[in-house]
Amino acid sequence: MVKLLPAQEAAKIYHTNYVRNSRAVGVMWGTLTICFSVLVMALFIQPYWIGDSVNTPQAGYFGLFSYCVGNVLSSELICKGGPLDFSSIPSRAFKTAMFFVALGMFLIIGSIICFSLFFICNTATVYKICAWMQLAAATGLMIGCLVYPDGWDSSEVRRMCGEQTGKYTLGHCTIRWAFMLAILSIGDALILSFLAFVLGYRQDKLLPDDYKELEAQKGESLRSSQKGSGKEAQNSGPLWPSPGPTAP
Repeated sequence: MVKLLPAQEAAKIYHTNYVRNSRAVGVMWGTLTICFSVLVMALFIQPYWIGDSVNTPQAGYFGLFSYCVGNVLSSELICKGGPLDFSSIPSRAFKTAMFFVALGMFLIIGSIICFSLFFICNTATVYKICAWMQLAAATGLMIGCLVYPDGWDSSEVRRMCGEQTGKYTLGHCTIRWAFMLAILSIGDALILSFLAFVLGYRQDKLLPDDYKELEAQKGESLRSSQKGSGKEAQNSGPLWPSPGPTAP
């Protein structure tokens, strides 16, 4: 027969493996969050959300706030736009999309800053704070991706993509890699948020019930032994006999 381990030793082994696996998952979640923040910053800055194709009247590409459109007389691209130059953004929908994507980006960066709270706050609380921030970031990215095609009917986009271009209709243009990554990033943020919620709620269960009972029994036995030793010290006399009266 296979010799089974005592319940106390099995509880210790289970607790050790439980804590080790939770820490490994937490490190993986933190690493993925940092990589995801770099991805979101890249898709926010890069102007390759939509672009030209073989059939477009002019060459060019558009981002959230910056764009480049080819000159009719020459092959040079004329670039405009900036994150602080709202007047140069060709559509109000582009401005709204830029706001929500930027909100999602700053929330992801904020969740990374919250990593420092692990040293001063409860671990479960920090995980839950980061989870809510990442969930809000996913919401912001989703709103930005849904609002962005509403600005495709602007004059600048129609000049590059053709007269058939309208709201949620690209005409002869195509979707570029930054827009695709923005759509995929919504799912990434939801997965990271779900993982952070799971880690947060599992922190309260890091100690199995058997291990908790074992620690409680150890504490009670230690307190009882301390009380017993204290009583014995009181009942016993002094270790050294008191000196008798000295002769005159």
